[in-house]
Amino acid sequence: MRKIIHIDMDCFYAAIEQRDDPALANLPLAVGGNPYSRGVISTCNYEARRLGVRSAMPSAHAARLCPELAFVKPDMAKYKRESQEIRRIFKEYTDLIEPLSLDEAYLDITDSERCCGSATWIAQSICNTIQERTGLTASAGVATSKFLAKIASDWNKPAGIKVVLPEEALDFIEQLPVNKLFGVGKVMASKLEAMDIHYCHELKQVELSVLIKKFGKMGKYFYDLCRGVDERPVITNSKRKSVSVENTFEQNIIQWEACEAELYRLVSSLSRRLEKAEQVDKIRKVYVKIKLDNFVIHSAESISQGLDVRLLLALFKRLRNQHPQPIRLLGIGVRFPEDGLNNNRQLSIPF
Repeated sequence: MRKIIHIDMDCFYAAIEQRDDPALANLPLAVGGNPYSRGVISTCNYEARRLGVRSAMPSAHAARLCPELAFVKPDMAKYKRESQEIRRIFKEYTDLIEPLSLDEAYLDITDSERCCGSATWIAQSICNTIQERTGLTASAGVATSKFLAKIASDWNKPAGIKVVLPEEALDFIEQLPVNKLFGVGKVMASKLEAMDIHYCHELKQVELSVLIKKFGKMGKYFYDLCRGVDERPVITNSKRKSVSVENTFEQNIIQWEACEAELYRLVSSLSRRLEKAEQVDKIRKVYVKIKLDNFVIHSAESISQGLDVRLLLALFKRLRNQHPQPIRLLGIGVRFPEDGLNNNRQLSIPF
């Protein structure tokens, strides 16, 4: 039986800023772009969330929604240093670590002998150690699969732990709203609701053939998850599949010269990022993305053996010819090929 922990830091960027600047304590805080420009909220603390502020919300809208909201410009170098310290803590418990981002990761501690092998105690110990060493709080989910562990980590936020015991897993899943399933956004949720499916116990009643006919491969995925089937391993050496850069403009741009100049700047930025990537010599595609003033996104890509600037310009020109409206955002990118201490039977060790 596997023992999986999903660790999720609480309001990671915002918590770091509040820790480092006592003047920000107890204030609604957002980390993100300038509210007087076209900035976007990267994350915000719980005080801000209670007032309706959310990640990915335009900063200007957040400022109107919450006039007392404090804004802090992101400091990614600082956040990465904190993330590295947290991963060093993970390594004290297991080598099977799958980072999902700077602030969350899966840990497979099935064979760990720390804390008498108890996943519950290990999760508690990790969260306590993180707080002691960094002054930050984390939440944890403990279960037998990645799917359940990730859902559980959000259950008792902030600074909480949720354990889904093996014998409780099926009952726990059946009570979940279907929008808790990974991959179920607003559109998919509305399709399921049209079938009168709101909870996983209702999804479980639908035959596999019906789900596949309606949703294709996702149908089999839904069929398995609502039965607790998720055998995905914790992957410790996943390779980067793409690298990209983009820029949201202070003002919409439409002139070709301005667009071309911005594309060259993005190429320079992408080149610097690629220098640090492990698969620089394995580029197989390049692509260009634009977001128009009506927020509609279009993209174009082509096979390439490297960061071909002329090809990027050609792709961008094709997009401009097809969509001549003012541009709000421009992005470019490249893609790579897919390629026990417990011997005492009288000691009760929790899962």
